[in-house]
Amino acid sequence: MIPPALAPFLAFPQALRMQGFAAATEQTEGFLAAVGLLGPRSIHDLRRAAHAVYGPVPERIEDFNAVFDAIFLGRAFLAPAEGEGEEAPHAFDAGEIELLPQPKDETPSGQEATTLERLSTRPINVVDEETVLRAFARALPGAVPRRRSRRLRAGSGALADPRRAFRELLRRDGELSRLPRRHRLQRQRRVLLLIDVSGSMKAGTDGALRLAHAMVQSLERAEVFTIGTRLTRVTRALRYRNRDQALTLAAGLVADWDGGTRLGEALGTFLNIPRFASFARGAVVIILSDGLERSGPEALVQAMQRLRALAWHILWLSPLANTPGYKPETTAMRAILPYIDKLADGSSAIAIARSLVGSAPIARAGTSA
Repeated sequence: MIPPALAPFLAFPQALRMQGFAAATEQTEGFLAAVGLLGPRSIHDLRRAAHAVYGPVPERIEDFNAVFDAIFLGRAFLAPAEGEGEEAPHAFDAGEIELLPQPKDETPSGQEATTLERLSTRPINVVDEETVLRAFARALPGAVPRRRSRRLRAGSGALADPRRAFRELLRRDGELSRLPRRHRLQRQRRVLLLIDVSGSMKAGTDGALRLAHAMVQSLERAEVFTIGTRLTRVTRALRYRNRDQALTLAAGLVADWDGGTRLGEALGTFLNIPRFASFARGAVVIILSDGLERSGPEALVQAMQRLRALAWHILWLSPLANTPGYKPETTAMRAILPYIDKLADGSSAIAIARSLVGSAPIARAGTSA
């Protein structure tokens, strides 16, 4: 039973998403935390906290305020969501929002995309893939590209070390037999993994999350998000060393299991949040999705253009690319191919591991098993 005082705060992000605003789960958590810390004394304090956390663009401030007034003041407004294709505006009332909307009589088959937002939770079925996962975790750090760091370390290198040279001069009364040198350190590039959890991908979601857990455990810097009808960051949950515990926590965070497919909107939400967008800067971006987008490809193309400008490398893993010479057939996938560096097989956990680290470590793991 949800307390009446908490209901508007839970309905507010859903109303924002219905009107086309980016409202990620972490933003909602930040809004609740800000309200708790500030101890608002009036509705104006709540409004300022909402503006600070959700950050609406100046062009849509009035629409944002209208949603806020509908939820917290009980006012109705006429503003259909952008891209819904409705014939005429309809009155939007805060009472129309359900905190957990019930899905319609549509059961995703797992074979095609759907526009339905289906909110549900489910446990992760753990399969015995220990050998493959261990081999993947061992091979992945060596397969991830590295970049030059700004940090310097003493040793052989092309750069002189003035501080050590000055200390040597003081120690040896001004004599210096060898010029101390230093070199730049190398560090792993950040890896960003985006996992599609829509209905058409449900056959491989569990295996993808097990690989994501191995990735977070073995790499210096890795970020994992799920995308479907919503955007959810599951990195913190996957940092727990115990895999069963980590997957259980991750499963509880994701609310749009096996629902609709809104890749363009989810990627747009990711890029509209500065903190999330910074994870893609100079990173190896891995997108695990079949690319089945029921809506037009415009939003997905715009998001991929922006992502291409930030990322160092974009790898798209599709379960449909499990045959040699595969070529995308959907309009959305053909439109975004210029922004993808590599399209590879993502049909199973083993196929994903081979696409990321090569077939040799996985083949050795299979032989030893």
